[in-house]
Amino acid sequence: MAEAPRETEPHSPRDSQANNHRRAGRVGLAGALLVALVFIGGFAWFANQVSLMTTPADPPDADAIVVLTGGHFRLNAAVDLLRAGKGERLLISGVNPVARAGDLRRATGAEEALFSCCVDIDRLALDTVGNAAESAKWIRAHAYKTVIVVTNNYHMPRSLLEMRRLLAETALLPYPVIAGNAKDGVLLIKPDALRVLFTEYVKYLGALARGAWPYGDSGNGTTSRSDLARR
Repeated sequence: MAEAPRETEPHSPRDSQANNHRRAGRVGLAGALLVALVFIGGFAWFANQVSLMTTPADPPDADAIVVLTGGHFRLNAAVDLLRAGKGERLLISGVNPVARAGDLRRATGAEEALFSCCVDIDRLALDTVGNAAESAKWIRAHAYKTVIVVTNNYHMPRSLLEMRRLLAETALLPYPVIAGNAKDGVLLIKPDALRVLFTEYVKYLGALARGAWPYGDSGNGTTSRSDLARR
């Protein structure tokens, strides 16, 4: 004799709520994993792009040169470009207010005549955003159309992003400086170098996010002390 089918008990509201919570938890976890994968993949791409950068052996001539302070090699490279006639003037952006022009000249080995005629010093910028704002003022004041940008390779993507946001009509030619211990892929296997890369990647993402809001007038840079100070 066949058994009578059993009646299925209806789900209680509490069971439905628990199922909804579990479903939402799975969706949230999947979303978090996707974000993590995108973040890690983006870092891998960023690190690879930086590691592939090379210093141009013979960069094209430009109207001027801008170097963002932060490393001894950057200043030397910028002065060498100026000495070689790759630009008619050089702006050193983000110099410590207590640093004297003579100290900078001696540190780079530049001739006094070259420094006196063709080097301007920005002591106002406090960070990369300030570098971009003060450099933009200087470039516009001189009506330069092509500018060589000198900074370290890991700093170059963010520097160009900030500067191009303010200088859409100016051709910015990157001149990445690579430290001797960061060549041939060593940058990607040294823990200290990886930390620098990771920090710079996070700042780069911040710069991308900040680009969603208009910058406003470049003269209102919040990371500059005042109007550009000429030496």
